Amino acid sequence: MVAKIRAYKSTEDIETCYRYIDEHRKVLEAYGVKQVTSASHDWLNDENTYVIIVESEDGEKIFGGGRIQVRSEKMKMPMEGAIAKKDERVYGYVDNFKGRKLAEFCGLFNSKEVAGYGIGSIFLGRIGVAITSQIGVEHLFALCSPPTLRQCLRIGFEVIRDLGNNGTFYYPKEGLIATAIIVKDLQNLPHAHEDERGRIMHLREQPVQYAVEKGPKGEIALHYDLDMKI
Repeated sequence: MVAKIRAYKSTEDIETCYRYIDEHRKVLEAYGVKQVTSASHDWLNDENTYVIIVESEDGEKIFGGGRIQVRSEKMKMPMEGAIAKKDERVYGYVDNFKGRKLAEFCGLFNSKEVAGYGIGSIFLGRIGVAITSQIGVEHLFALCSPPTLRQCLRIGFEVIRDLGNNGTFYYPKEGLIATAIIVKDLQNLPHAHEDERGRIMHLREQPVQYAVEKGPKGEIALHYDLDMKI
C-alpha cells in the first residue's frame, strides 16, 4: 500500500477541496449521516482553513482527509454549533480562551478501500497535531468517535469533561456518540505518549519525507508533503 499525504491552505487548491468534500460526503452517507456541521462548505474560501489530503500514488483517488479550521470573528469552529444544540455551555467554555488562537481538527474520514491501515485514526491524527506549529495554533479542539478516542488520547488530546455527559454527545445523529477533546499545549504535547510525541516532532522537523509506516492492517508507504510554506 502506497499513498501521498499533503497539506495546503484551502484557498490554494479549491479543485482538490471539492474532491475532498465529495469523498467525505460518500463516507458519511454510508453511515446514514446526511448532514453534519463540519460538512458545511463555508470554509472553502476561508484563508484560515488548512486541508490534509491522502491520495493514491497517481493522485487519481482520495483515500482520506481532514482539515484544521482556525476560529475567527467570521467563522466559529464547527463543533461549537454542533455541541450547542445539546449543551450551550460550549460557548462559555470557548470564551475562556479569549485572545488565543484556536482551531478545530474536523472533517476527518478515510475510504473503505483503505480501512484498517490507520489512515483516519493514526496518521491523519499525528499530522493534524504536527502542522499546527506552522499555523501558530495554541489550542486544538475536535470531536471524535469511540473507535478513534484511544488514538486521540495517545497523540495528546484530553477529554473536555465539563461539557455534555462527561464529554460525550449524541452526534452526528442519535445512536452515534462523539467525544469533545482538546490539546491545550500544542508545543510540548505533555499528555501525548512518548512514541507519538516523537513521531509528531519528527514530522514538524521534516515535513517532507518518505516513510514506511506500520498500521493495524500492515505496512503502508507514505510520501509526506506537509510544508505549507506559510
